[in-house]
Amino acid sequence: MSESLPAVVERFLAHKRALARKYTSEARELRLLVRFADEHGVATLDALTPALLDEFLASRPRSRPCSFNHLLGVVRGLLDWAVNQELLTVSPLRVRRRRATASRLPFLFDVGQARRLLAAAAALPDNPRAPERGPTYRTLFALCYGLGLRAGEACELRIGDVDLERGLLVVRGGKFGKSRLVPHGPRMGTLLREQLERRRAADPVLAPDAPLFTFDGRRCVHPGTASQTFHHLVATLGLAVPVGVAPPRLHHLRHSFAVGCLLRWYREGREPSTRLHALSTFMGHVDPVSAAVYLTITPALLDEASRRFEAFAEPTFAEPAS
Repeated sequence: MSESLPAVVERFLAHKRALARKYTSEARELRLLVRFADEHGVATLDALTPALLDEFLASRPRSRPCSFNHLLGVVRGLLDWAVNQELLTVSPLRVRRRRATASRLPFLFDVGQARRLLAAAAALPDNPRAPERGPTYRTLFALCYGLGLRAGEACELRIGDVDLERGLLVVRGGKFGKSRLVPHGPRMGTLLREQLERRRAADPVLAPDAPLFTFDGRRCVHPGTASQTFHHLVATLGLAVPVGVAPPRLHHLRHSFAVGCLLRWYREGREPSTRLHALSTFMGHVDPVSAAVYLTITPALLDEASRRFEAFAEPTFAEPAS
């Protein structure tokens, strides 16, 4: 007798979480599949048909190929796992990935643009539901730009995650459930110290698990709210967006950090290829290939790479001595 679809989904999710995967959004998508199947009278795994899966995927609005392909990958992961566990003899999924068209490049903030953004954030007025709104968002965005944190990672920081004495942040439960230590310099340390002082002024008795960024003292600032605030600020800055480049998004601060590291290594005479492992670890990636996604080639990087090649090739192509 075939196992019930809800039970198989829960077993699959338990398997993923045992591998330290959070799988939060994926769990929601698989439970949508369970509900869709139940609405169509399908309760067991082996009752899933190619037609039903086609209908489910078509029922979820996914205008962008990458979004559709993510949903497809989640369903495929469940069914392939079921085959490996011998719960199915063959996967009923027949849908193919959508071909992604050429995507636009991320907007990369230079130092001047980042300073303007942080100044605009600092000038945000308070409102009844968001005291200390300006300095809170200034510090949040500074962490994304200066340390390459994901927005969710910055928003989820707790009081106990800040170690000013050693100049470290503990970033817990990042992508794939990984936690890591992120060192920072004195300027970032000053911003974090000021944020701690603001929190302690509002609540002198703070537990280590109290949120570092909060407006009500209980809940962390939501990444979606931070993203909306970011878009509002960017609209006031009048930044010129080059052709072929996407409008600025909060996640682009992380891209800017990665490219800025690469450019700095070139200018300091360091070999970038030997440091990608360190950058990958710093940014919380599984391997350097993931970090490479953030390394958009810019004119400044091309100039630095060209200078390095010319210095390397000059002895080879120099006129022979007579």
